[in-house]
Amino acid sequence: MKMRMVTVAMAGLLALSMAACSGPGAGGGDSGTDSGGPGDTTIGVAMPTQTSTRWIADGNAVKEGLEKAGYKVDLQYAADEIPTQTQQIDQMITKGVKLLIIASIDGTALTSQLQAAADKGIKVIAYDRLIRDSPNVDFYVSFDNYKVGVAQATSLLHGLGLVEKDGKPVATPPTGTQNVELFGGSSDDNNAPINFSGSWDTLKPFIDKGNIAVKSGQTEFAQAATLRWDQATAQTRMENLLSSTYGGNGEGLAGVLSPFDGISRGIITALQGVGMGPTIAEGLPIVTGQDAEIASVKLINDGVQYSTIFKDTRTLAGQAVTTALSYLKGEEPKANDTKTYNNGVKIVPSYLLEINTINKEDIKPELIDSGYWTQAQVDAGQ
Repeated sequence: MKMRMVTVAMAGLLALSMAACSGPGAGGGDSGTDSGGPGDTTIGVAMPTQTSTRWIADGNAVKEGLEKAGYKVDLQYAADEIPTQTQQIDQMITKGVKLLIIASIDGTALTSQLQAAADKGIKVIAYDRLIRDSPNVDFYVSFDNYKVGVAQATSLLHGLGLVEKDGKPVATPPTGTQNVELFGGSSDDNNAPINFSGSWDTLKPFIDKGNIAVKSGQTEFAQAATLRWDQATAQTRMENLLSSTYGGNGEGLAGVLSPFDGISRGIITALQGVGMGPTIAEGLPIVTGQDAEIASVKLINDGVQYSTIFKDTRTLAGQAVTTALSYLKGEEPKANDTKTYNNGVKIVPSYLLEINTINKEDIKPELIDSGYWTQAQVDAGQ
């Protein structure tokens, strides 16, 4: 299932965000704070890590959008360490930020920080990862995580010759059963089980029909989860699967469902390490991904990784900025989903953005022509 994002619509969303940014003006309108204007107001932005190019891009895009609107921004990265992120958020609250945008490391670890924010009237926007078990999450901006899982599984099935690119079953599928293995994201990230559920619901009918099989039997999210979405952890698990289930050389393995490009690269390293490939054309299994990280985009361009899911951080950042500005002006932000995301305490109003599956032929029209990456970056992988 390819969720194709129209470039014009993307540009329109960004323009809308920037238009909203210019709304109050210097000293004009109600900013929703007790400050003299946007220039006196600081917004706290908490991002999980700088080890992924995706999160660096997210943080910079949010910061740029808020600064264009005239606000100060305290942007912090937490090196994927929960105590570091909680301390950073505590400090932001102490310093008097007027709003928080948080991409959490552990969606269950911020209850006391969110209560402190609520006590001071600070609105909290959960960014891409839902914050759980607190009534003090005001809004959620993200992509449709279930659809991401559907798209990843569809891409795996397409690579195995079982469906068309849009997910429609092929008229004459390959005979026999093709073996696949499943990887999931981090168990402390609310997105990960939702993502895995979308993939499993898409793959199960083909398992039931005997088109594919998970030879290891590891089909539960708890078995497939990869803590912190870590590349080295994924590589180790893939190596163990190859040793325990595929004779140590990968014989009979046709594909691997991967939920993130970093995990994908760990998987590919393990596969190539036992002599598979080195490219798909030379026998490397189909491997999916997510986030269109430049290192993986190069692998796709080189015929090594099969696909990734493109979640345009520019549109996500733009929506986060638009939502923040609504709150700062004392308005209710627009939500397009008020039923799906239950954080264990409440349904959190959400704005969900579309996603796009990227294969080799999509790199130029979707990533290069839109300005997300340049041809030189794709060629170099950095």
